[in-house]
Amino acid sequence: MIAEFSLLLTMGMSLMWCLMPRALVTSGFFRIQMLIAMGLSMLAILSMGQLADASGERLSARLLLAARIAAGLGLTCAYIGSIFWLLDRRKAGTIAMSGVAIGTVVSLICSRGGLAWLVSSGGGFHFISNIATASVLGGAVTGMLLGHWYLTAPTMSIEPLRFLSLLFAFAIVFRLVVSAIGWTMAGQSLHDGVHWTWFALRWLAGILGPLAISIMALRILRYRNTQAATGVLFAGVILTFIGEMSASLLYSELRIPL
Repeated sequence: MIAEFSLLLTMGMSLMWCLMPRALVTSGFFRIQMLIAMGLSMLAILSMGQLADASGERLSARLLLAARIAAGLGLTCAYIGSIFWLLDRRKAGTIAMSGVAIGTVVSLICSRGGLAWLVSSGGGFHFISNIATASVLGGAVTGMLLGHWYLTAPTMSIEPLRFLSLLFAFAIVFRLVVSAIGWTMAGQSLHDGVHWTWFALRWLAGILGPLAISIMALRILRYRNTQAATGVLFAGVILTFIGEMSASLLYSELRIPL
């Protein structure tokens, strides 16, 4: 679970870096993001020993090695990217960001069972669910960290934080749609009281709560109050983590991404 969560968070953050208006953000922010990606990638590599594929079976040695190599590629790109952003080499730093995203996505696919899993009907939907999860995690964490960066660069344009808050809202709506489809697929599988408790946490804390948070952040930013918006986004990070952990527990029981 730790390896998967680290990969999803890194993938989501790298997606937000690629989409946000980087020209309006100082280079120091992206250097710190690269260092965070390095730490998450290393955590994923170290915790991959207990990985299981989508069917719940122990991951084969070949796929485990491929997952570690891909995560190592992402880690290497993050390290190189931190140097480029330190030197304010934005074009090279952006290429390194893309390398982090590619390495993480490949590692996630290998950790689930490789291309055979991806092209299957259930695997394809699960991968879409992973993208939705990564987007929500990345939107919440990157937005919160960018909000804190305004304490270091108070004269920076407010547009990047507003744009990330909007991306966060879109990611939650995407997550809501995918989770609703998963709920339909679950059918009568949700019959246990514990399952319904996790399901309630998944929707209240992981979807509806963050959706309200994103709307609040956007409204607060109308008044250019970055500190208040950052505090709200920090609450969104906590709610998102609770929701995604609950969804992970449900998946371990039902094998359906909710």
